[in-house]
Amino acid sequence: MGSTEILEKEASESLSNGTSSNIEAAKRLAKRLYQLDRFKRSDVAKHLGKNNEFSKLVAEEYLKFFDFTGMTLDQSLRYFFKAFSLVGETQERERVLVHFSNRYFYCNPDTIASQDGVHCLTCAMMLLNTDLHGHNIGKKMTCQEFIANLQGVDEGGDFSKDLLKALYNSIKNEKLEWAVDDEEKKKSVSEGTDEKANGTHPKTISRIGSTTNPFLDIPHDPNAAVYKSGFLARKIHADMDGKKTPRGKRGWKTFYAVLKGTVLYLQKDEYKPEKALSEEDLKNAVSVHHALASQATDYEKKPNVLKLKTADWRVLLFQAQSPEEMQGWINKINCVAAVFSAPPFPAAIGSQKKFSRPLLPATTTKLSQEEQLKSHETKLRQITTELAEHRSYPPDKKLKAKEVDEYKLKDHYLEFEKTRYEMYVRLLKEGGLELLSGGSGGPAGLKKSHSSPSLNPDTSPVTAKVKRNVSERKDHRPGTPSIKQKVT
Repeated sequence: MGSTEILEKEASESLSNGTSSNIEAAKRLAKRLYQLDRFKRSDVAKHLGKNNEFSKLVAEEYLKFFDFTGMTLDQSLRYFFKAFSLVGETQERERVLVHFSNRYFYCNPDTIASQDGVHCLTCAMMLLNTDLHGHNIGKKMTCQEFIANLQGVDEGGDFSKDLLKALYNSIKNEKLEWAVDDEEKKKSVSEGTDEKANGTHPKTISRIGSTTNPFLDIPHDPNAAVYKSGFLARKIHADMDGKKTPRGKRGWKTFYAVLKGTVLYLQKDEYKPEKALSEEDLKNAVSVHHALASQATDYEKKPNVLKLKTADWRVLLFQAQSPEEMQGWINKINCVAAVFSAPPFPAAIGSQKKFSRPLLPATTTKLSQEEQLKSHETKLRQITTELAEHRSYPPDKKLKAKEVDEYKLKDHYLEFEKTRYEMYVRLLKEGGLELLSGGSGGPAGLKKSHSSPSLNPDTSPVTAKVKRNVSERKDHRPGTPSIKQKVT
């Protein structure tokens, strides 16, 4: 019996037996979770973060195994994270942090004024961790900014500046990390992870491209729908955060592409049901959550080229075999992004003082299509208003070049986001999921796959020989004034 079935069985049994039995069952399950008795580290957060009374009881009992008395908040959080992996849905992770905050306050009632204050600082450290150690455009948050953005949030008062300075320096000097299962330790962080079946054969990939922030891990669903497939030639135009791709890594390469769920898999060979994804496949995979695909009108060296800008601001060029194929890929990618991209998190603390992109979670949205459309429309209104306000106060010519660059960077970001959300809103108004179930020549073409599909294309791969365009030598970092990121 798997760990999930064990939990559900114990939960259902205990909930039918009254309060006393619930507590005893919660104690037993909490002990097994703490001792990792038939559970993995990646199971713990899911079981502590469910939104029901039994899960809350389990979490309370689990946290009793941790004594934070006399420890600082950052020390306690690091100690807590050594026991399990902070994985699962966003809401589940936040509930785990609430349970941690309650336990810390119980152990140290005189250190911080309230449980809410502890939770506020805990979330602040998580966001600071992303700002200082994650992939983010712009300067890193300073200690002064960290302190300024926490003014007035401690029961209407201020946290001790010495406390905030200590927390800031702790995160700056050593990033927050959580435990991973033993089999995951064998994998390079940049190469993705495999979950092993019986410890030998890779069966299911739980996430791709793990980052310093668990909310940004790319989920791999082996049972996801396949929306489009075929040969594409790829050229990496800009790396993460729009940084210029080194010359030796910019060449065209041909792949068999499969848009499965929210991930575009790029393989040297076509998919086969019995073949597991290799590490190379995972490194080439591209998540299309919060992405935007468009015709590469500013690239004239090859025909039928589309440009894909990802959530982490990579820019990739793909050449299709015909104008119709190119448009089909553009429509499918944008439709998947519009339908399934989860609402963004707020930018890291300090975003009120300086420009900082919000976090774009890779998890699939839980909103209905109607709610998703309203969410996109709200973001479009916010972005449009912010862009208008931003442009109404152009930088003074006397400002330093660095400040002018940051103004241009934010302007480019807001313009791109406005275009992206306009596309999402239009696609959802045109049907969203219904478009994905349309014909293969249009914006969709839905095929349900319960395993990796076997696809036999009757066309040959796109030719890959090309002389490097002069425009490709430009720096594609979004803040560079000479770059014109055309999106149509």
